Amino acid sequence: MDETWDNLALKGRTRRISTQLGVFLPDKYEDALDIMFQIADDCAGFPYLFFPDFVAVYGQAEEHWDLSMSALENFTQKSSSEFAIRPFLLRDPDKVMNQMALWAKHPNEHVRRLASEGCRPRLPWGEALPVFKKDPAPVLSVLEILKEDASLYVRKSIANNLNDISKDHPDLVLETARRWAGKNPDTDWIIRHGCRTLIKHANPETMALFGYAMEAALTTRAYISAQPDLLTIGEKSEFHYQVTIRQGEPVYLRIEYAIDFIKAKGKTSRKSFLLSNKTVSGGAHLTGTRTHNWSDMTTRRHYPGEHRIVLLVNGQEVAHTVVSLRQSADE
Repeated sequence: MDETWDNLALKGRTRRISTQLGVFLPDKYEDALDIMFQIADDCAGFPYLFFPDFVAVYGQAEEHWDLSMSALENFTQKSSSEFAIRPFLLRDPDKVMNQMALWAKHPNEHVRRLASEGCRPRLPWGEALPVFKKDPAPVLSVLEILKEDASLYVRKSIANNLNDISKDHPDLVLETARRWAGKNPDTDWIIRHGCRTLIKHANPETMALFGYAMEAALTTRAYISAQPDLLTIGEKSEFHYQVTIRQGEPVYLRIEYAIDFIKAKGKTSRKSFLLSNKTVSGGAHLTGTRTHNWSDMTTRRHYPGEHRIVLLVNGQEVAHTVVSLRQSADE
């Protein structure tokens, strides 16, 4: 821990520890792992990601393949090998995906989760896997094995993997969802969660698959307002909305508000926020209030200017308003 430690992010600190272990543990990879295996059971939890990272740093040689896979299988049961497996995937995707297929049938849920989480094409914080962005077929073959998994921990990973794939291959995920639908309640949960980006984008075929009404004139009246509509970055505003549904049969609705956030160079990027998701009777009048925080976040920075706020019903814009943001005085 030198003067650079405080400036290192989580993955940088993980890599610093694993590389320093390589300095002080025995030079022979097998002997170093023997020591780590002896204490692994006492080193459980997220802080111990440097155990599998040590394997990623020092265990890439072909002669270490079996030992490295055994180590990742062991260490993932205490923390997670989802990041450490990715350099192996980048080097030899076919060989690793064969291993993933074996792990997908493992009795331990952490190992089964690794089979999915480790090959997500767009894993947050993880190295991207361009080969699977281009062709996710090997990933889907592993998910086929896992699709009725009894563990929610595993099912969440499968759904997130499908959601990753949907960003590059929406039709393929939709085809998979249709094929899996109605066979098992757990699988139905997976495809519903795995298609969430397609639903957010109001993909017509996906909306129809999950029973959302897609009529052109679904509402007879809609309104949204913001109070205050002029505020400083870091403050909060309250959105009030009203929606009246057309008369007739009950309808399955997804009501959202979306904000066209101004970016650094003046362009806008839309993000939607769920307000309600339920079946309502024809002629229903729905109202609600939602507080929105305009503070900067690690994942979103706010910029001054007019922000368009839209009310969405099953992906259709039915009303809008405008909020004006200004920079705080000290900035």
